[in-house]
Amino acid sequence: MPGYLTKQESVPIAGVDNLLIRSLRDRQQFFDPLGVAERLGISSAAWPIFGLLWPSGAQLAARMAMRPLRTNERVLEIGCGLGLASLVCHRRGIDITASDCHPLASPFLRENLRLNALPPMKYRTGQWGTPSAADDAPPPLASAVQGQFDLIMGSDVLYERDARATLAGFIDRHAGAGAQIWIVDPNRGNRSAFHKQMAAYGFEVTEERLDHPVRGDLPAYKGRLLVYQRTG
Repeated sequence: MPGYLTKQESVPIAGVDNLLIRSLRDRQQFFDPLGVAERLGISSAAWPIFGLLWPSGAQLAARMAMRPLRTNERVLEIGCGLGLASLVCHRRGIDITASDCHPLASPFLRENLRLNALPPMKYRTGQWGTPSAADDAPPPLASAVQGQFDLIMGSDVLYERDARATLAGFIDRHAGAGAQIWIVDPNRGNRSAFHKQMAAYGFEVTEERLDHPVRGDLPAYKGRLLVYQRTG
């Protein structure tokens, strides 16, 4: 892959076979010669975030490895990055759609599917932090997330303030009747504000503390699993 350095590692996840994952070598990688990421609002500092394995992503993947299979359940991962949780779902036969706004998330996902001898997986562009139609925004991309899902999941997606509640609005549009929302959050400071934004759309939250790593090679984890469901 030109312009940046990558590495490949075998990632153990309890309950499923190890996954071979191609990722960026470190957080110093950056390659956006045509300014595609910049036009999407992705800075050079934020550019490599999609291409790294994060503890919260490992927590979500471990949860999905143990989740009981449900007939005809449609699952969406938001801000998937390398899509570790999505790959776990796909291997288990779950109807999964991975989504991210980074222009390289899709090719990295295809490469990791190839490395694990997995068939193609659904991928859509998912970007919630864009102006609304009232702000004369361009029409949605043909590749954008469409439809509604029974489970929407994500890890470490509350990393910045979202005063306009664009993430909560995105989730509301794509949450089917009775849908659950699973967010693994490493105790970011925006959790309380997000609770209020989700409550405005009729979602009630329960929290579960996560205080242990899911892999022996990872440091101790401190965070929470946030589970949202509509109250009415």
